[in-house]
Amino acid sequence: MRVLVTGGAGFIGSHLADRLARGGSEVTVLDNLSTGTRENISHLVDLGAARLVVGDITDRQLLCTITKDVDVIVHLAAIISVPFSVSHPLATDRTNVVGTLCLLESAMRNEVSKFIGVSSCAVYGEAKYLPIDEKHPKNPSSPYAASKLRSEAHCEAFHNSHGLDTTVLRLFNVYGPRQERNPYAGVIVKFQERLRTGCPPVICGDGRQTRDFVHVNDVVDAIVRSLEAGRPKGRTYNIGSGQATSIGRLATLMIDISGAKLRPTYCPPRLGDILHSQADIARARKELGYEPKVSLDRGLRSLLAKSDVTMATNA
Repeated sequence: MRVLVTGGAGFIGSHLADRLARGGSEVTVLDNLSTGTRENISHLVDLGAARLVVGDITDRQLLCTITKDVDVIVHLAAIISVPFSVSHPLATDRTNVVGTLCLLESAMRNEVSKFIGVSSCAVYGEAKYLPIDEKHPKNPSSPYAASKLRSEAHCEAFHNSHGLDTTVLRLFNVYGPRQERNPYAGVIVKFQERLRTGCPPVICGDGRQTRDFVHVNDVVDAIVRSLEAGRPKGRTYNIGSGQATSIGRLATLMIDISGAKLRPTYCPPRLGDILHSQADIARARKELGYEPKVSLDRGLRSLLAKSDVTMATNA
């Protein structure tokens, strides 16, 4: 299978490229390297298991060229920072919405057999009920979330109007190795960095807010399963662990794993943060055969061991 992975030098994309290359697929990575890095996939490029094309998903001429010889597109490239989207809504819309449209157009023109669009649980906004299923009302609370919802709509429209085989995966809180370390990083990365330097995790709010943390390996498994032939077309799936974990519990668990003698500290809640999130993954289980395998405890132990957090906090 010839697969184009947009954003393939990033966190999730590089893990997907690894899995696809191991399975014998011919992998092309398109990435503008704004957040992804060559180092994430250099081992694949050096072995000839993948090729890297440095470019942007809004470059229609480039897309027309590189989609001519692919069977499947997995679209991960996006601006994912909520604070950035609030400050730069037009730039976010151009990348996330226009970029998706450019890819869909190229897929249609070059008769790509399948298009996997990766979206976010952010489209739901504050939960009306838990766990959140795919029919839950959509109430995006940021330009980022709005852009992902619009991108989903374009995937559905191309399926309905052109017969393009599209699938949308709504990811919940993904974590694991290679996750970006920047001011907009997720809570696990922030806690990890604090523990690395012997400092206590800082919890925004009272710590009772909950999230559904899913390991990147399980997300990659869901993507690969969605590529398999014979699955329902034009469908949307929640991809998470199906479990809700409070931020306070997360901090305690990470401290315990690290062996540090620390207690979390607290700061005021962040404006716009949702209170609770938990995925209903029944549809993905039934139709994709998806089953998360990496528990939060095991995933965090592996992550903290690889980042030498236990060594830093016990030194």
